[in-house]
Amino acid sequence: MNPEKCQICGCEIHRGGDYAKPTLMGRSHATKHHYVAERFYGRTKNKRTYQEVSPIFSEKDFSEYGGKFGIFCYECHEELLHNPILLPADIEKLSELVRNRQYNEVKKGDSREKIAERIKLFHEIISLGLDEMMKK
Repeated sequence: MNPEKCQICGCEIHRGGDYAKPTLMGRSHATKHHYVAERFYGRTKNKRTYQEVSPIFSEKDFSEYGGKFGIFCYECHEELLHNPILLPADIEKLSELVRNRQYNEVKKGDSREKIAERIKLFHEIISLGLDEMMKK
């Protein structure tokens, strides 16, 4: 049987102990990452305590990926996917794109449409950047 591997770095992952510990076993522990966060659809199954969450997306947004996930090592999941580095110049450019597309807000309203559009824009930025890097 082939060992399970992280979808990003390709390391062998395991489902034994030491989850999240600063050890080789902890760093290579298998973790699951939803391609589209469950909370974006108003689901909270992954929360320890019930917390009401209003959906950002309808079920049709990213419908082919809703509820689906990948398997990664702890490092790639928690350190890479959950903590992108955005420097001040990156934030300024993102803010300009948000304003240019009119996804900005002066005051929060009842609608979550603008945050949904900002999330989609961020995905578009990542996707375009990956496409450009693949060309090099």
